Amino acid sequence: MATIRNLKIKTSTCKRIVKELHSYEKEVEREAAKTADMKDKGADPYDLKQQENVLGESRMMIPDCHKRLEAALADLKSTLAELEETDEKEGPEIEDAKKTVAEVEKEFHTDDA
Repeated sequence: MATIRNLKIKTSTCKRIVKELHSYEKEVEREAAKTADMKDKGADPYDLKQQENVLGESRMMIPDCHKRLEAALADLKSTLAELEETDEKEGPEIEDAKKTVAEVEKEFHTDDA
């Protein structure tokens, strides 16, 4: 049975994963710039390889975040649907959840483009 408390938790989960995704995307940009800078300066090959490993690990986290975000979004949508079936259609928590669903879906559409 879906409750407002579950809805708040699932809404917060989606928001947290979106923040994580943005954080990883920024980290990839930073690490890519650092790697390019090291290549330009002719850094030690070992250090360069280590930096490329760091960049690779950061890049691997983005698809993982996408999968977790898709799962969290589906979970949030189902909880929202359950609550709407039980005639709980209004309230700040439900509005926040709907807003979060719209933001996350917009995030997926900008990534696909």
